[in-house]
Order: sequence, then C-alpha cells, then structure tokens
Amino acid sequence: MRYHAIVLLGLAGLTGPALAQSSCPGHPDAIGTSRTITVDPATLPRIGSMQYPASLPLNDHEVVITFDDGPLPPYTERILDILKANCVKATYFLVGQMAQAYPWLVRRIYNDGHTIGTHSEHHPFHFNAMPLPRIESEVDGGIAAVTKAVGDARAVAPFFRIPGLAHGPRVDNFLASQKLAVWSADEVADDWRHGVTAADIVRLAIHRIDAKGHRGVLLLHDIHPNTVMALPTLLKELKQRGYHIVQVVAPGERPKSVPVLPEPAVIAKRDERLRLAEAHPASSHAVMTLRHRAKALSARRRHRHVHHVASKQI
Repeated sequence: MRYHAIVLLGLAGLTGPALAQSSCPGHPDAIGTSRTITVDPATLPRIGSMQYPASLPLNDHEVVITFDDGPLPPYTERILDILKANCVKATYFLVGQMAQAYPWLVRRIYNDGHTIGTHSEHHPFHFNAMPLPRIESEVDGGIAAVTKAVGDARAVAPFFRIPGLAHGPRVDNFLASQKLAVWSADEVADDWRHGVTAADIVRLAIHRIDAKGHRGVLLLHDIHPNTVMALPTLLKELKQRGYHIVQVVAPGERPKSVPVLPEPAVIAKRDERLRLAEAHPASSHAVMTLRHRAKALSARRRHRHVHHVASKQI
C-alpha cells in the first residue's frame, strides 16, 4: 500500500516535463531519452526495490540508467561518448576523490546533460559498520569534493548512493536528516565482478529488468572496460525490446552549463593504460591501479593546497 501511495504522489507531484523528445538527431536507431521526472527527497527519500519498499514511479518498460564509482578516464569518457551518440541521459553517483582527481570529467558529465549525485568521499566498504562521525565525514566530504569539481552547488543533486549498498537504519536516518534521497537499485548487472564479460553484463541486465516487471533503476559502473564494451549492445537490446529511458532530476534551479576545464596533458597517456586494461578484461587490476593513481593525485593536490595556505600564513 505504501508503494502505491508514493507512485500516485509521484505522478501528481514528482513528474517533471511530461515527455522529452525520444528521437536522436543523426542517429535514427538510437534509443534516446523518452521523458524526465523530478524527484524530491522529501517525498521519495529511499529509492530501489532491492533494499527499500519503494522505487521510482516508472511506467511499464521504463528504465533509469545509473553509474557508480567514477569518474575515471578513459572509461568515463567512452561511456559519455556512447550515451551522447544514443541521446541517453543517465544519473552518475561520483566518488569525491575521483571527482577531485578528474574535475574536467565531472564538468563534462554535467554539461552533457546528465544528473550528478554523490557516492561518498573514498568509497569505504562496510559503510553501515563505520562510526557515525566517519559516516558523516564520508558523506559531507564526498558532496564537498564533487561540488568543488563541478564548480556550482546547484549542479549537484541531493541524491546519494551508499558504497556497496551497505545501508542500515543508522545510515538511512542520517542521510534522511541531511535531506538526501538514498538510491539503491532495482537491478544490477554484476559488471564489477571478476571475470564478468560484456556479454554477461548485457544478458544479466536484460534478464533482471524483465524479471522485475519490465522497469526499474539499473546500476552500472563507468570505471570498467567491459561495461564500456557492453553498453552499446545493452542500449540496442533495450530499444529492440520496447524499453524507454527515463532521466531523473532534482527539484530546483540548475545551471544550464558549467565552465569547461581543460584536460591535463598527462592524461594523454590514457590510451596506453586503456590498452593495458583491455588486454586483460577479466581482471580488475588495471582499474584498481587507476583508482590508486587517482587517490595519489588527490593527495598530492591536497598537500600542495595545504602547503600554499601555510606559506601565505607565515
């Protein structure tokens, strides 16, 4: 009964622009984005039937695509290229340290029209087992880092996904007190698992969406090469099966765009790293190496900032 009440309220008050243009200029076979809905955390504070009683007020054969753990070049860039070619708008849950390391990618995500939520500062596992001060620090730090990277607080939606989906009453209550909508998911494609192939990702995603009533929030990760390779086929399969893509935004005024940041020259070596990762697609070693480099880069930037501030105070 609670689920139906939320859906009815969603259709009355949470739905934004009725229908967006699903066509994709220059790409007649693309799936496009059929409509946009506006979700207020005060009305729908917990999303995703994998863990919560309610999910988004989606119609039959409607899917919301979400990506966790980025940004991470070159995979985030390739995902963005694929989404753009298919006129698909997604929701990104960004890790603070990754956003700090690659702020130009955060701004591209936003300027490409996607929704930006947050996913903690450092993506700690066993999130619900941490002391409350640590939970608060991870949530607040992640929001601050992503906000700084994108350059405008209005560009960051009050949407949060718990690392590892490790929720619990203490975590959920704190996030609710911060007026954040907690996103779980309705379906996962296991694209993070060791040994999963692009074909596996497509098969699992389609099977689970079909099994969950032909609708739902799909959780993917934009930091894995096999997710990149799976995405074109997945979008094609969804269209052939009559599915439509829905974008979710938060209420309130949002900037039309944010200033573009140049990509540092050092990232030009990303193609070499991509070849390394794609040479071993069944291994997460290359991705973890890139994540460690991002963490090290963030640490160096923080160190330079602290040193600069200290030198000005002396």
